[in-house]
Amino acid sequence: MILDLVVIGTAVTLGPLHNSAFILLLSSRRGVRQGLAFLLSWLANLIAVIACVMLLTGGQPPARHSTPSTAALAAKLAIGVALVLYGAHRHRRPPRPHGPPRWTARIDNASPATAAGLAWLLQPWALVGAGAATAIDANLSTPTDWLALTGYCLLATLSLIVMELYALWAPAAADARLNALRSWLEQHQERLIVTLSLLAGLWLAARSIYGLVA
Repeated sequence: MILDLVVIGTAVTLGPLHNSAFILLLSSRRGVRQGLAFLLSWLANLIAVIACVMLLTGGQPPARHSTPSTAALAAKLAIGVALVLYGAHRHRRPPRPHGPPRWTARIDNASPATAAGLAWLLQPWALVGAGAATAIDANLSTPTDWLALTGYCLLATLSLIVMELYALWAPAAADARLNALRSWLEQHQERLIVTLSLLAGLWLAARSIYGLVA
């Protein structure tokens, strides 16, 4: 479970779409406040999903090869296959020039509530779902699993935390460097999406098949 959560959390935190949007928020008026609203909403979404799973399982993992355990593995397999197909589709399609989303023109006037809602919209829900299906194996009677779930939520938010702290402590340097990072992310967005989708999808599919047949 822990290794799967590390892989999923890493794939989430490296996603180019939400990181680019977050940098735009930090560059706006009241950028640190906007970024904090986005970050807290992002983290709250992850915690809420894990909390729902824990409520359903009672904090106790289902027995191996039981119906809930098999259903969780099947869900992870379906998500993994979907990610692989999505990555392959994005790789095969011809490159299409596209400008920044229309909402970026109104980012300076966005409220913290809008920033929080944007975090919800940009969350990679397929990977979040895979994290939820993995968390079903957590045993809350052991400190290790508590730490694993906490670490997963923080890892999936790590890029946002680092950028928020950077913008808070060194605003002038952060503005220049983060905008350079955003330009790089936009230039390599397709490649990053394809790579993350394929790698995460193949990992989830392989791990799920092993869990189903072992």
